Amino acid sequence: MLVTLKEILEIANQKNIAIGSFNTPNLTSLQAVIGATEELNLPVIVMHAQVHEEMGLCKMNEIAPIMLMLAKNASVPVCVHLDHGTDLDYVERGLKLGFTSVMYDGSALSEDENTQNTIKAVEMAKETDASVEAEIGSTGAREGTGGGDSSIYTNPDAAVRFVNATGIDALACAFGTAHGFYKDEPKLDFERLSKIHSMVSVPIVMHGGSGVSEKDYREVVSRGVRKVNYYTYMAKAGGAAISGKQYDQLHDALRDAENAMREDVKRAMKVFANI
Repeated sequence: MLVTLKEILEIANQKNIAIGSFNTPNLTSLQAVIGATEELNLPVIVMHAQVHEEMGLCKMNEIAPIMLMLAKNASVPVCVHLDHGTDLDYVERGLKLGFTSVMYDGSALSEDENTQNTIKAVEMAKETDASVEAEIGSTGAREGTGGGDSSIYTNPDAAVRFVNATGIDALACAFGTAHGFYKDEPKLDFERLSKIHSMVSVPIVMHGGSGVSEKDYREVVSRGVRKVNYYTYMAKAGGAAISGKQYDQLHDALRDAENAMREDVKRAMKVFANI
């Protein structure tokens, strides 16, 4: 069942849970996520990230029709989301392809430019009734640390200004997580998260969700996080399942990788949903 981000986050709010949001840069990972969510009977968000195309993985126009088809045929609510669209033209292309939700990421820009571009993204999304997520502050990339420079964490007052000015449906906040692998345990700023949650009127998104402890996942959900972006450790599980093994045929390796990713997704989703 294909739904928007706004619709799926309403479910999260009603149940006081977070929805797992998984990057699916190929058919194997997409099948793993859809299979896991149907097995658990939980809603899910599948994502295509602009950076994955830049890395030489599936192009958006190739993977989007498959994502949308599997979402429409799924027995649970599925949102098809464009993750970290840094160019408004790319975001517009995603909307025209049928994404029911987009993230415009202007977090590297000044607050004013980020706000103005996000307003444009929201106006574009209205044409297809799609939802919009945006970010203030920056999760950035991991550089061998467990957290990040607190100077780029989301400022609560800036978050309020940003949400009120743009009319977005979900806010990505920086409070100690980052993208990629952690070498040290992340130190999350729970008080900052709670303050932002108490001040803004939209659901909060946690990026860089892979590698966070189960205890911390449950803590951030209790403090208002309603969407957790997760990919790195799912992909790691798939790679580990086939590492060092000899396969005569590629489809056997893909099957083992898919099964391992499916189990990792199920484990994460159970934590996000407090089950």
